[in-house]
Amino acid sequence: MVTGTLVATLLVAGLASLFMAWAIGAGSSGSTPFAPAVGANAISIMRAGFLVGILGFSGAILQGANVTSAVGEELIIGTQLSALAAIIALMMAAILVAIGIFTGYPIATAFTVTGAVVGVGLAMGGDPAWAKYQEIATLWVLTPFIGGGFSYAIARLLRAEAVPTELAVPLLGGVIGLLLANIQFVFFAPGDQQGSLAGASVRALGGGTVTFVGVSLAVAAVITLLLWYRTRVDPAGAQQQFLLVLGGLVAFSAGGSQVGLALGPLIPLLGDVQVPLVAVLAFGGLGLLVGSWTGAPRMIKALSQDYSALGPNRSIAALIPSFAIAQTAVFFGIPVSFNEIIVSAIIGSGYAASGDGEGEVSGGKMAYTVLAWIASLVGAFVLSFGLFTAISAVL
Repeated sequence: MVTGTLVATLLVAGLASLFMAWAIGAGSSGSTPFAPAVGANAISIMRAGFLVGILGFSGAILQGANVTSAVGEELIIGTQLSALAAIIALMMAAILVAIGIFTGYPIATAFTVTGAVVGVGLAMGGDPAWAKYQEIATLWVLTPFIGGGFSYAIARLLRAEAVPTELAVPLLGGVIGLLLANIQFVFFAPGDQQGSLAGASVRALGGGTVTFVGVSLAVAAVITLLLWYRTRVDPAGAQQQFLLVLGGLVAFSAGGSQVGLALGPLIPLLGDVQVPLVAVLAFGGLGLLVGSWTGAPRMIKALSQDYSALGPNRSIAALIPSFAIAQTAVFFGIPVSFNEIIVSAIIGSGYAASGDGEGEVSGGKMAYTVLAWIASLVGAFVLSFGLFTAISAVL
């Protein structure tokens, strides 16, 4: 039975979640995907903010279920978040992210939300979910090395005189094709489950591994051929178009990953209310969209211009590993910071060009950013734990 008290509680928690979604859209998911493209002058700041909002909304609906479930149900063992705990976690995390937006420093949203949820969960008497923490910590620690390392390697490949652009760009497009054939969408599986194009082809056609590999290679081949044709006709234009497509894919992935940070704490509160998951995801996606349209331009400028002056090659190099890491996080249901992903990739591609006197990376800015990430995790945990404990004692 839905009581007035329950409705009021859900309303307050929903507003807190919407505020968090706005802060995420204005910050990490709204600013990071197209920052390299803006830095390469492939798209304007305002147009990037508009597109990232639409794409993030789509990603939230089509890919948001895994991370939403993980944040809401897998970070604490033995208890579920209460309404008070959910509100405190969301508000503390949103405030910290908003501080980062207005000061121009990219606070890691995943760090703040994870710290806040774990803080209130432990304050409620729950037990740490050590296995999940190990998964999260592994991805967080590896992201700078994987993202930075691969972006560095791709940037060097694109700058190598021995490898012409007409060959390098189509081959990289083929890699993206392989990823696209295997990432998860809700419309490729029944119910609320998710599936890939390759997996759906196996279910429809049979053939097992042969069909799976064949479909993956076919998608990769189509994209490779299209880019090969475009680079022969207009190499510079093909690079710009490839860069914009990559920005769109990263924006879509951001929506699928980041919406769970805003919605996860709400999930335990919806047990008594029959709300379709797609409606909940659309609610969070709407918050991301509004945040992207109203607050993202400031952070886009900070990432695209303050960190490094990116060209098309380095922007492509930054976005390819960012897309791969984001989809890995979505698949395993791991909350991940898009600021960490993109900034690490920007650094890697920046160092690939720094030896030639281009794209110098600000070491001071990087140091402050890393400190902000650590402070956001610890601060969110301490503030949420302390505030919940204090309010519970008074009540």
